[in-house]
Amino acid sequence: MASVISYSMEAYLKNLKFLLLFSLPFIIAFAIPLFASLPTYNDAGAIFIRTASIFANLNFVSASVIAGGVFFSLLFLSFSIVAINVIVKHSRVGIKVKADVINGLEKYTGKVFLLLLLYMAIVTLVGIASYLYGLGGAPMYAAALVLTPLIFYTPASIVIDEYGLLRAMRASVRFFTKRFDYVLLWLAVAIVLITVFDFIFIEVSGTGISRYGMLIFNSLFILPFLVVLQSELYMKRFPLMRR
Repeated sequence: MASVISYSMEAYLKNLKFLLLFSLPFIIAFAIPLFASLPTYNDAGAIFIRTASIFANLNFVSASVIAGGVFFSLLFLSFSIVAINVIVKHSRVGIKVKADVINGLEKYTGKVFLLLLLYMAIVTLVGIASYLYGLGGAPMYAAALVLTPLIFYTPASIVIDEYGLLRAMRASVRFFTKRFDYVLLWLAVAIVLITVFDFIFIEVSGTGISRYGMLIFNSLFILPFLVVLQSELYMKRFPLMRR
């Protein structure tokens, strides 16, 4: 367990300049819903949509703005996730990064974007149905959890294994269930990093400013590292990649 964190940090620092470059779309992805006149709030370096406000004031214009904001946010998010996975993959096999990253981005981004779009659509539809039937938000959260194995390792599988979307989803489910301890490790690292740095930002700059400072820091540093760690965990399924 400790070795994969160490190797992820090594890969992260080794490719830091590329990771920072391809992490910029993370900021754009989070900034779109934040500044698109959506009912949002940000906390702990993430953007959240107030679903209750959406249902209370939803009309054609607001629905179009929300759909457009989510669409472009997922597109930029997909680009960054793919770029980071490509960097980690080619760093592992010792191939020069520049040409391979450029050549691989368009090939994989569409698949990851479709994955995230389907995930968001299903969760949103469940949320709308739950609201209409007066069930609250519990079914939507349950749907998000149920779908997690289908998407957790899928971007890594698309890039590393060069699988199609459906095959990558099956591979994600298999590895997710087989090595659930890796998922718990990733979750623990994410919670520790976000909690520690969120506390630091609050102590240094106060609650108001820290929300935006943490959003930028999370987009540039924490989230890219978590994607690197996720990719490294997925590559542990290959015996030759283990250390």
